[in-house]
Amino acid sequence: MFSQNRFVIQPFVWIGFCLLLAGRTVGQTSTPSFVDRHGALSVKGTQLVDSEGQPVVLKGMSFGWHVWWPQFWNKDVVKWLKDDWKCTVVRCAVGIEPDGGYLKSPEQSTQLVETVVDACIENGMYVIIDWHDHHASSHLEESKAFFIAMAKKYGKHPNVIYEIYNEPEKESWESVKSYSEAIIQAIRQNDPDNIILVGSPNWDQDVHYAADDPIVGVSNVMYTLHFYAATHKQWLRDRADYALQKGLPIFVSEYGGSEASGDGILDIQEWNTWVEWMNARNVSWCTWSISDKREICSVLIPGASAKGGWGSADLSPSGLHARELLRKHNSQAISREKE
Repeated sequence: MFSQNRFVIQPFVWIGFCLLLAGRTVGQTSTPSFVDRHGALSVKGTQLVDSEGQPVVLKGMSFGWHVWWPQFWNKDVVKWLKDDWKCTVVRCAVGIEPDGGYLKSPEQSTQLVETVVDACIENGMYVIIDWHDHHASSHLEESKAFFIAMAKKYGKHPNVIYEIYNEPEKESWESVKSYSEAIIQAIRQNDPDNIILVGSPNWDQDVHYAADDPIVGVSNVMYTLHFYAATHKQWLRDRADYALQKGLPIFVSEYGGSEASGDGILDIQEWNTWVEWMNARNVSWCTWSISDKREICSVLIPGASAKGGWGSADLSPSGLHARELLRKHNSQAISREKE
C-alpha cells in the first residue's frame, strides 16, 4: 500500500515543484541599472533631466589621463566604481597632446576609450568621453574626426556624454565658442540628442562669459565648470550662480579637494561646501582622479591594484573622502527613487 501511494503522489509533488520553480524563474528580474531607470538624458532650462523629464544628477569619478594611468582603464575598475563607490557616471580623460596621447597614438587611445565606454554600457552607467586638451582649437580637425567616430559608434546609446574641450587655457570665449560650434555640428551628424559638454575659458572657470553669449540653435548642451577646493572658493561659486541665473546649464565634469595644481593641501571643509552647493542646485559632478600619482588629488596610493577591489589602505585621503561622498549621496538618491 505504501509503495502504491508513493508512485501515485510523486507525480503531483513533482508537478507542483516544477510549477513553483517556473514561477520563481518567471518572476525573477534583475535590478534595473541607473541608465535603465533614467534612459536618454536631455537639458531643460539649467537642469539635466531623464527620459521622463525628471531632474537627474550624475555623480562619479574621472579617470586620470590615459597616457599616464592606462592600467586603470578596464572593465574591472568600471564595475568596482559602480558596485563599491556607487558611481553613476565616469569620465574618460583622453590625453591629446602628450607623448602617447591621441595625436601621436590615435588607435591605442581609441581602444582604451572604447574599453571603458563598453564597460559602462554593460554596467548601466553614464560615461563622459573627454577630449582632454588645453589647446583644442589648434586640433580642430583631429577633434572632429575623433568625435565623428565616437558618435557613429555610440550615438545610439543613451549612456554617452561628449566633453569636447577640457579646460581651455589661454583662449577667449569667442575662440572656444567657434571651435565648440564646429564640433557640435560634427557630432550631431550622427548623434542628434546625447548631451554635449562645452568648455569655458581659464581652465573652465569663466562660465560668466558663456552665460553672456551662449551658443544658440543647439539642444542638450551644457557648460563645464572646474574647481579645486583649496584654491577656488566663494568667488567662483558666485560666478557660477551668475551663470545659472542667466540660464546657463552647468556640469562640473572635474573637481578636486586640493589646490589648483592638484597638490598642496587638502581642504575638506571647502570641498564639503562645494558639494553642498552642487547638491542644492542639482549640478552633476565628477571627482579627479582615478590615478596613483603621489599628489593630493589622486585617489589611489602608488601600487594600488589595476583591477579595483581597493580597501581603505589603497586609498589616499582624497580617495577616502571621495568614496565616502559618492556612497552617501548616490545611495540617498537611489533610495529616494524607490520611495
